[in-house]
Amino acid sequence: MTLIALDAMGGDHAPAEPVAGAVEAARAGVEVVLVGDEEAIKPQLEELGASLPIVHAPEVIGMHEDPARAIREKPNASVSVAAKLVKSGEAAGFLSAGSTGAAMAAGAIHIGRIPGVKRPSIASIWPTPPRPTVVLDSGANPDVKPIHLLQFALMGAVAAEVFLDMPDPRVGLLSIGEEEGKGRDLERATYRLLAESGLNFVGNVEGRDVGLDKADVIVTDGFTGNVFLKSVEGTARMVMMLAVEAISHLPAEDQAKMQPALTELRARLDPETYGGAHLLGVDGVVVIGHGSSTARSVANALKMASEGAQADLVGRLAQRISEA
Repeated sequence: MTLIALDAMGGDHAPAEPVAGAVEAARAGVEVVLVGDEEAIKPQLEELGASLPIVHAPEVIGMHEDPARAIREKPNASVSVAAKLVKSGEAAGFLSAGSTGAAMAAGAIHIGRIPGVKRPSIASIWPTPPRPTVVLDSGANPDVKPIHLLQFALMGAVAAEVFLDMPDPRVGLLSIGEEEGKGRDLERATYRLLAESGLNFVGNVEGRDVGLDKADVIVTDGFTGNVFLKSVEGTARMVMMLAVEAISHLPAEDQAKMQPALTELRARLDPETYGGAHLLGVDGVVVIGHGSSTARSVANALKMASEGAQADLVGRLAQRISEA
């Protein structure tokens, strides 16, 4: 069973973009159930000439609400109902582009953790050349211990195997230098754990290494990881702006010749390629989308969630953690 529950009320452009993304994914073969206000969802489906199952959830958790408190006070919130479908076994996973904190809380409270997992971690896939890179933690755990980073590395390696078809991914520890002794006490202690873990550990990597193919999985704490990824996203946008500006001064004929290359570059740098990040460590497939997710982003995230369910992502994570 690979049914994915979509929080149709989550995100800046809900329910229009989530519903449109669900329809696109469904037409590509993904099994989707929409969760949210039925009266708001139905007109969107009718406009698209589509029909998808709906589970009514009349409440919504806002971006500025306290996540854990809101999850408990709003049992009929769309993200909670989606998580409960996973817990009951009616769905294999859920996707939400709403509050990241609410999605994490729903996963932790309603679904629970895989046995042995100390802390779930957000794993983002970044479309780096020549092949993508998994980065975790991307924001779930600002303060961590070395054992947490070891588990993040184990789970990140499984994610790379499942989604990127990498049988023995290279794992790097984000630090301020390549030498073993670099970094805080956290990184130095984690380095020793990773070196003894049996993973394909390649040592420390620096922020500039993300696009240099030095590691397939980059591990760090949630505070550093979140800043790191947003910096990379901002840099990618800046590169595109500079490229567009550079050719804008060329003759129209030369601009036309450059357009295919710019289009390809934009596609390679586009974070919507994967559409969301996996919350690894919960006992079900959970994908967290960008708040500004478009229909394309939602569709890609649903496809990724479905792929995770089909590949038994949760079972493989549980096995890796139990063997550590």
